[in-house]
Amino acid sequence: MDQKQPSSTATMKDVAEQAGVSTATVSRALMNPEKVSAATRQKVEQAVIAVGYAPHGLARNAKRGDTQTILVIVPDICDPFFSEIIRGVEVTAAQEGYLVLIGDCAHQDQQEKTFLNLMLTRQIDGMVLLGSQLPFDAGLEDQRNLPPMVMGNEFAPEMALPTVHIDNLTAAFEAVNHLLQLGHRQIACITGPEHVPLSQYRLQGYIQALRRSNIAIDANFIVRGDFTFEAGASALKQLMSLPQPPKAIFCHSDLMALGAINQARKLGMRIPQDLSVVGFDDIELAQYYDPPLTTVAQPRFEIGREAMLLLLDELQGKRVSSGSRLLDAELRVRGSTAPATKREK
Repeated sequence: MDQKQPSSTATMKDVAEQAGVSTATVSRALMNPEKVSAATRQKVEQAVIAVGYAPHGLARNAKRGDTQTILVIVPDICDPFFSEIIRGVEVTAAQEGYLVLIGDCAHQDQQEKTFLNLMLTRQIDGMVLLGSQLPFDAGLEDQRNLPPMVMGNEFAPEMALPTVHIDNLTAAFEAVNHLLQLGHRQIACITGPEHVPLSQYRLQGYIQALRRSNIAIDANFIVRGDFTFEAGASALKQLMSLPQPPKAIFCHSDLMALGAINQARKLGMRIPQDLSVVGFDDIELAQYYDPPLTTVAQPRFEIGREAMLLLLDELQGKRVSSGSRLLDAELRVRGSTAPATKREK
């Protein structure tokens, strides 16, 4: 029988249909061959070859640790926030002789099968997930047969993965509290996407800080963004068109904060005299912007480092709990925030 070349279009479902078994069985046969019968394994292997589903992966030794390669899944490679986290992963991985591949989730529809195939055919030993969702559709049965995974930066309890992150709710509360202590009362919030867990925590921090000061939550003061410069600019325009626009803004990312400041300037506003702005992340540009941005500094390198150390523990067979490890965040007060004017008080 002629062997087909590996096909980029062949999927695990194709293999399952060819072999007459479920996708979970295919996954198990590829990932944990000792868990299926010899007859099933042979059927799956023949189907893999028949449909051209990455047969080179099957030639690998079934033991983990062969490839010395880790996959890091990034929600958006263009967001400078992730650069230091990736560096933390890479430096730590290199010390143990691991190569790091980076997958960009922003185009996950095209990449979906690629990521899953890498994992199911054991071309990677483990994965560091920097977002809150797997970059492919895998049921719980499939997930159990995937190589070890850890989360860095996000916290999604339903994923039941070892996690390294900061306390986003408390950090957001402190950022908004800084504005309150400056005398601000009309404080808006430019949030991240609703489906991203850390956006929910940061929004809760904003709401709790205002409630603590007996300030009513104004739905018009909460605008959804997507962590981009453009989203910050667009949200600022929307907020400034209100009959009573805010005098201070808490943004869920530095990029959105810088976009908001840029747009405010175009409208003739002075920062911080007319508008105080707080960001989140402390990307490198934040301290060099004019004015330098008040923001929540995340220990980005340490998040990457700790996530990789957790993954190394898993790869070495050590027992790793699926709980979360909290790292400290810190509010860095710079020039983009100032006391409220008497009019606002």
